[in-house]
Amino acid sequence: MLTPLAATGLAVLMVLAMGYHARRKESMPIAINAVLLILAALVMWGRFGPHAF
Repeated sequence: MLTPLAATGLAVLMVLAMGYHARRKESMPIAINAVLLILAALVMWGRFGPHAF
């Protein structure tokens, strides 16, 4: 049960980090945060989804 909650927390953190880097006009960290956000979203979907594994 903790894995999807940790992925949710990481996704929220990545969204906030993307906002922070956008305000500082840093493009490379935004791309890295976007990749980590996608990976966390995949974990959330896999663990919270209708066919959780």
